[in-house]
Amino acid sequence: MSLLENKVALVTGGTKGIGYAVALALLNEGVKVAITSRHEKAAQDAASELVKASKTGAKALGIEADVKDYDSQAQAVAKTLEAFGQLDIVIANAGLGHFAAVDELTVAQWKETIDTNLSGVFYSIKSSVEALKKSEGYFISISSLAGTNFFAKGSAYNASKFGVTGFTQAAMLDLRQYNIKVSTIMPGSVATHFNGHTPNSEDAWKIQGEDIGMLVIDLLKMHPRTLPSKIEVRPTMPPSK
Repeated sequence: MSLLENKVALVTGGTKGIGYAVALALLNEGVKVAITSRHEKAAQDAASELVKASKTGAKALGIEADVKDYDSQAQAVAKTLEAFGQLDIVIANAGLGHFAAVDELTVAQWKETIDTNLSGVFYSIKSSVEALKKSEGYFISISSLAGTNFFAKGSAYNASKFGVTGFTQAAMLDLRQYNIKVSTIMPGSVATHFNGHTPNSEDAWKIQGEDIGMLVIDLLKMHPRTLPSKIEVRPTMPPSK
């Protein structure tokens, strides 16, 4: 029996990429999982696929929600609690990227990046914190190596991920008094559908989604006395430039 069996998790942006892989890893440990997407059909279809792909038959729930909107995220938490009765784990994964030189970046692109990547993490923890207090649960944000390393044409994305890293670390200090653990995972290049990319055989050198799923499970199984609060993850051997 897994240490995590019958726990309940909410994964934002769980229909593909890192979110989907994390959701599957959780299901394989017997965790009941709710995933969100801005599109209801995509969320429900992915939830069905996850149950079929999992080893345990644990339940999955697909919820339409937009992390840019606090009320929408709060409703996703409420639906998770209604379906499963508790909430033990929140994975704030939903994100996007607009990449352009700052003189070319539009106001709309800036706002969408900050609202999704940074405010979305705040809304995720704000809407779930009372449930996590009850369960003495775990909140994990998916930041990026771009949260400490800036690059050209990355002003909006860097700002959002620098913010996520700082926000999550401050939240960790605020919430540990309630026995809530808070961590941020900072991946480098991952083979996902991010920014319109389609994973292919040339992505073999990159971090795979299931690698992040394994890392999440390792964090959740860590002895309660120990908290890896910020984890940088990078490919072992990227191509030479």
